[in-house]
Parts: sequence; C-alpha cells; structure tokens
Amino acid sequence: MEAYQRYFRTISEKLKVAFDQKIKIQQAATWIADSIEQNGWIFTSGTGHSHLLAEEIFYRAGGFARIIPILDPALMLHENASKSTEVERMEGYAAKLLSEYQFGASDVFIISSNSGRNPVSIEMAQIAKAAGAKVICLTNLKHTKSVESRHSSGLKLFEVSDLYLDNFGEIGDASISINDLPTMVGATSTVLGAAIVQAIMVQATEILVKQGFQPEIFSSSNSDEGEEINTVLTEKYRALIKSI
Repeated sequence: MEAYQRYFRTISEKLKVAFDQKIKIQQAATWIADSIEQNGWIFTSGTGHSHLLAEEIFYRAGGFARIIPILDPALMLHENASKSTEVERMEGYAAKLLSEYQFGASDVFIISSNSGRNPVSIEMAQIAKAAGAKVICLTNLKHTKSVESRHSSGLKLFEVSDLYLDNFGEIGDASISINDLPTMVGATSTVLGAAIVQAIMVQATEILVKQGFQPEIFSSSNSDEGEEINTVLTEKYRALIKSI
C-alpha cells in the first residue's frame, strides 16, 4: 500500500472513532445552539497549528456569524513560528490577551490544543470558566496523558474544561512511517479537529432549526447571493468582532 493510501486509511479509521463520541458531540452542539439562541458568542482559539481550528469556523461559508476567534499573532505561525512555541508556554499571557474580551454565562469557548499541556490554553479555559462561559476543548487524549503539564498547577486542558473531545490522534501527531526515516510524517490533528468542530456546528444548526430559530449564517462570498448576505452580517458585527 502506498504512503498516501495508508494515510487515508489512518484518517478514515480515526474519524470513525472520533465521530463515535456521540454524547459529547450532541452536548457541545446543544451548548452552542443555546448560546446562539440567547444571543451569546462562540469564542474560539488555538495556539500553533491549532489556531487553524479557530479559523476553521470563523467567517466561513455555512458558519455562524456570532463567532469571535482569538487570533494573536504571537501565538500563531506566520510571524515567528519558533517564538510562538515559547509564548504558549508563558503563564500569565492568557490573562493579558483575554483582558480585551468579555465572557458570560451565555457564551461558549472552544479551545483547541493537541497536547493540552501548555499554560496559555489552560489559563484561557480557567478564565472563561470563571466568567461563567462553557468551555469545550479539542485535544489528543493519548498524547496529553503521555506528557507532563507545563502549567504550575500540574493540570492539563482537558482537566479544566467543561467538556473535551478526543481527536484520537497519535502521540506526536504524525502518523505514517516511511522506511528507515527516523520521524513519522502525516499529521492528523488538523484534519480530525476540523471535521469534529464542523460536525458540532452542523448539529447545533439542526437543533436551532428544529426549535424554529433561524441563526445568522455566512454564505459563500464568491456567489452573487452570498455576497449580499455577508455584507449585511459584516456590517452588523464589524464593531463587535475585531477580526471581521
């Protein structure tokens, strides 16, 4: 079997197991539906490559309008990738970063971290929970249980969240061995995480529609009718969502 076929098989098997987390997916979707119905906000964040999952559901065709991504350049990769690794390990940084955001009981915060061991994500969860928001994390349970927390509390992200979903990835993320190459290739966390978070959003939408509530949803800006829909939503939320 070729390497790409082994990767496809690996991803397919892990997706099947991840989607068997039916109760957790339903719970996450219910919290998000409740938040949208109450005019709350869905916050989302991730450090390093996990920030891709924060962007995955923001300003996206078919996605909710009331989503606030926390996209801090110092925690992302496009300015200084190695520096972002240092920053995500800094205790106290989350409090400074979140000082310009307000969380409440009607809000949900989705935090993505494959290892779940670094202080920024852990402290984000603690801050949001203390403010009354529901905290959902996407993590790799096998990986996070194989390492020590880098936070002084000794806790990991899944332990300080209200609900965690496992992406069932490999320790170290990469999943495919090739001959005598000393390292594995083919990371899984982004593919699996994106599928899980989109599944939650789809389910939340169905819950809302069944309840007779029509959520504000972005369309494709590259369709004529979508451009008109999106213009209305961006004008409405421009002052409230920094990244829009």
